[in-house]
Amino acid sequence: MSARLGTPRLHHRVTDSTSDRARALAIAGVPHGTLVTAGEQRAGRGRQGRTWSAPPGRALLLSLVLRDWPPLLPIVGAVAVADIAGPDAAIKWPNDVLLDGRKLAGILAEGRRQEGWAVLGIGLNVAVRATDLPAELRDRAASLGLEPAAIEPTLEELLRALQRRLAQPTPDLLADYRARDALCGRAVRWAHGTGIARGIDDSGRLLVERPDGTHTELDAGEVHLEPGAAGGVVGEP
Repeated sequence: MSARLGTPRLHHRVTDSTSDRARALAIAGVPHGTLVTAGEQRAGRGRQGRTWSAPPGRALLLSLVLRDWPPLLPIVGAVAVADIAGPDAAIKWPNDVLLDGRKLAGILAEGRRQEGWAVLGIGLNVAVRATDLPAELRDRAASLGLEPAAIEPTLEELLRALQRRLAQPTPDLLADYRARDALCGRAVRWAHGTGIARGIDDSGRLLVERPDGTHTELDAGEVHLEPGAAGGVVGEP
């Protein structure tokens, strides 16, 4: 994982989804580190089939093609984004980076180990203003509060952070994630129950203590803070 990230780079003024474009390139055989960016996405993808909404020219929208990657790729992406977002950034399992309880960034990782490719997609609100968003999202989304001119420097900073985190030993990566865990010790709900989040295990699964004292591990799905818990329910930006 020593090859430089971000080269070659394909930038679109407008595209459907950087991850869709990167996946097609990965299948076509582009090298490790190939970067796809866009000024605007018409069909940006999040987890669970959701769309990623961002105003044109104010968010960093990127997808990286990787040929060699660690098992905990979504965690790599989240911790790297948190690195550049600053000490107050927190990570909400499985793929959101928060500021003040609001969503700053989303990470989507997908791949085919048997085919030798992965795509790491990141949407990061760099210069998004509340007035740029639909009314229903204004109290859910965060931004770095910078100007559009900062998107390229932020991209370079993020690529350096990703390079470091991809090479980091897993125990150290997990420790850094746990230091920013937004859910640990808090009441959560998911599709099949409620409980208290107890951090993540070494495989990146969310550990939850159920009301009856038993424990379960979640390896996928959407988790929300219980109504009434500090911070409220975090939504999609």
